[in-house]
Amino acid sequence: MKGIYLVTDQKACREKPLESIVSDAVRAGVSCVQLREKQACTRLFLKTAQKLMSILEPAKIPLIINDRVDIALAVKAAGVHIGQSDMPYLHARRLMGPAAIIGLSVETWKDVENAQALDVDYLGVSPVFSTPTKTDTKTPWGLEGLEKIRDYSCHPLVAIGGLDASNARKIIKAGADAIAVVSAICSAKDAFDATVQLVRLFEKTQQEKRS
Repeated sequence: MKGIYLVTDQKACREKPLESIVSDAVRAGVSCVQLREKQACTRLFLKTAQKLMSILEPAKIPLIINDRVDIALAVKAAGVHIGQSDMPYLHARRLMGPAAIIGLSVETWKDVENAQALDVDYLGVSPVFSTPTKTDTKTPWGLEGLEKIRDYSCHPLVAIGGLDASNARKIIKAGADAIAVVSAICSAKDAFDATVQLVRLFEKTQQEKRS
């Protein structure tokens, strides 16, 4: 898991169609899209997932479903992202199969230690900074926390929480393999331009790290 990882938020879209924002992000080079629908009923969640699959599948960009393994299976999404209070990882893996992408949020150091023995595809370091889009999380990790996880963990790290073009560079340098953003794209005046800026920033910072 590398690059810019878009996490959707209907409220953050500011009345713009979610499908339009995702399409713009795809054209601009986003690496992955997670559909997060905390408030939607199952039927609406399923319908939205089907619409996003029709956009992402032709572009060969993975759709990750937040929390809901049943929705992921129903639309044949690439994977799921689960939190510490969601379905346990081993059960999710058994249902999703060995080829599925499964990400796991880590909010405490104990979470990080417990994840070390799991074959998750990435850890969602949540949140790096405080953010209004994630109100049910624990104390932010900050840069030092992200660096500590990078030094310890065997898994790719997806950083999320208060991230945008102003701080993405230092997050990547601290060890994030991917930058997950919500408002930075969903609430942007132009989702395409916002994504292009983030993608270019990610690629430039990666080159700096290699040189």
